Amino acid sequence: MKLTKKSHACVRLEKDGRTLVIDPGGFSEEDSALGADAVFVTHEHPDHFDEGRLRAALEADPAAEIWTLRSVAEKISAAFPGRVHTVGHGDTFTVAGFDVQVHGELHAVIHPDIPRVTNIGFLVDGAVFHPGDALTVPDHPVDTLLLPVMAPWNKISEVIDYVREVKPRRAFDVHDALLTDLARPIYDRQIGALGGTDHSRLTPGDSTRL
Repeated sequence: MKLTKKSHACVRLEKDGRTLVIDPGGFSEEDSALGADAVFVTHEHPDHFDEGRLRAALEADPAAEIWTLRSVAEKISAAFPGRVHTVGHGDTFTVAGFDVQVHGELHAVIHPDIPRVTNIGFLVDGAVFHPGDALTVPDHPVDTLLLPVMAPWNKISEVIDYVREVKPRRAFDVHDALLTDLARPIYDRQIGALGGTDHSRLTPGDSTRL
């Protein structure tokens, strides 16, 4: 499987000529969802869900489909009947040659006064886990964790403890648009030293083989 990092929380996974895109939100490139056979959206916040990017992908390829939770599906399903699928915690499905498990139910707490929205994570081929905006621990071993490294709802100690709890073989940073270049070496050093796994980050546009 080939993993390509896009800006912020978005990644592309490619295998056997098929492409899966996760969270092509408003902080990601305009064309981040184009060419996808399937698009996954973890929750409704605009840095993960951008209706224009999803519409562009589905209009460009009549066979492309979206898999997401109800709050997102309700916003776009009417425009693409039969092509937007609602899933939730515990669901399993296969799309574009990828086997997928859904884990998690709620977004992490931003502040007690802010209502929590729903949030799901996707475990792809039993190996690559994108948790969205939550520190969800799947009840399944994770080979590659897509690590939400910097957000209004987390701090570095929580990120480190999350890596320790999931125990992936390796972790790649996502959710990093708010992390400045000045701070990146601090995060790299502390997560790498304390997380207990191989921790790396990719520049948007860079790829690696899993």
